[in-house]
Amino acid sequence: MSAILHILKTQGGDIVHAIGQHIGLSLISLLIAAVIAIPLAILLMNHKRAAGVMLQITSILQTIPSLALLGILIPIVGIGTVPSVIALVIYAVMPIFQNTYSGLTTIDPNYEEAATAFGLSRRMKLFRIELPLAMPMIISGIRIATVLIIGTATLAALIGAGGLGTYILLGIETNNNPLLIIGAVLSAILALVFGAAIDWLGRLSFKKAGIVLATVVVLIGGFAGYRKIANPETGITIAGKMGSEPEILINMYKDLIEHDHPRMKVTTKANFGGTSFLFKALKSGSIDIYPEFTGTVLESLVKGEKAASHDPAKTYQVAQTALKSQYRMAYLKPMKYQNGYDLAVTKQFAKANHLKTISDLVAVEGKIHAGFDPDFYQLKDGYPGLSKTYGLKFASAKTMEPSIRYKAIANGKVNLVDGYTTDPEIQEYHLVVLKDDRNFFPPYQGAPLMTEKLVTEHPELKATLNKLAGKVTTTDMQKMNYLVTVKHEKAATVARQYLKSHGYLN
Repeated sequence: MSAILHILKTQGGDIVHAIGQHIGLSLISLLIAAVIAIPLAILLMNHKRAAGVMLQITSILQTIPSLALLGILIPIVGIGTVPSVIALVIYAVMPIFQNTYSGLTTIDPNYEEAATAFGLSRRMKLFRIELPLAMPMIISGIRIATVLIIGTATLAALIGAGGLGTYILLGIETNNNPLLIIGAVLSAILALVFGAAIDWLGRLSFKKAGIVLATVVVLIGGFAGYRKIANPETGITIAGKMGSEPEILINMYKDLIEHDHPRMKVTTKANFGGTSFLFKALKSGSIDIYPEFTGTVLESLVKGEKAASHDPAKTYQVAQTALKSQYRMAYLKPMKYQNGYDLAVTKQFAKANHLKTISDLVAVEGKIHAGFDPDFYQLKDGYPGLSKTYGLKFASAKTMEPSIRYKAIANGKVNLVDGYTTDPEIQEYHLVVLKDDRNFFPPYQGAPLMTEKLVTEHPELKATLNKLAGKVTTTDMQKMNYLVTVKHEKAATVARQYLKSHGYLN
């Protein structure tokens, strides 16, 4: 509980901003869905066959997994808010359309006959009789759609649309339960608040409900317009992947640029998404810079190039050349630290068995009960290749989710785990990283990635960001990750403290 309160205290402003993003995304999606579904139901209320076809179509669309739907939309409309809103609208249309259609087609025929007898026109009959009588069903559909939207909107964080999903995904990514709880609880509270507001709306007369909805639309539109004018999308946008380390790096880049070039406006977008999302955003111009790792470039981004060398300098050179020739990207010089795979044991186990290198494990392989990430267990650059290179055969090797393997070694369930060299858990659980004395693991050095166009427009950025080239050790980054992930300090504060203490901002 104390950890949750500490996060709320230190990151209150960021959390409020995320709530605002979540509300904005949900309201816009809900309003668009209602504007589509309600008129469509009115149009088809006397066309049973066409309405049946539409219900089938909306039902099929709703069965598409949300991540798959986002994946389909990204190549078409890019990343960020637009694909998120489209996906949410697709999910919300069905319950609103279904309930509106049911409400309009199950009205007591006596009311219809009375309206006709009084000589009401089709339009008057709709607005004075049918819609008011169908309102409870319409409101019910909107309530269902609202809960669905608020829950699904958490996935928007995966493609850079922000919202409370950022905290949920970051909590999962970093095994930070307080962040996960904050994101989940606030999402649930939003659903309850929105549900109560819609229930209140349902108790109003049809005319008053229309006035309230129109007011909401005007307010949202006005606020969005004001933000667009007050905060125009100018300057440099630096984004980062999920986790504390990318957020620390992008804040370092921001501070260096603003220190060297005070007139240049820099915007950061932390926890923007995964590798593919960020790379697509960079290619499309949605962002300008993001930190990427040499091994990731060769394994996931460029064509035909794989990590052929375990020499960091050669790996960087191959990655830089491939990015330039294939995508016209500029890959600046990398920092010193490696964020690659490692093997770790407890200090007690290392001392008792005289373990300093991975080769030392051969003498005690019969005692080793390992806990590995599923990917590490299967990848060629993981356990299979490691066993072959070092001639290792452990007593047992279990697969477990990344979020629990460190807890497993801390609790004595296993005595060796894989991880990444800058993981904060190494410091948190007092582990010893065994030296890769045969240089088996491929190099993973971080460096700023941007388009050549940006370098041409702002050549001064190259010298500024290259100040970090060959700097920041693995121990430095491990400590900074520990401060952010375990001690819950702000990434921006930790990044600035590092730069100040090393003389970059003097």
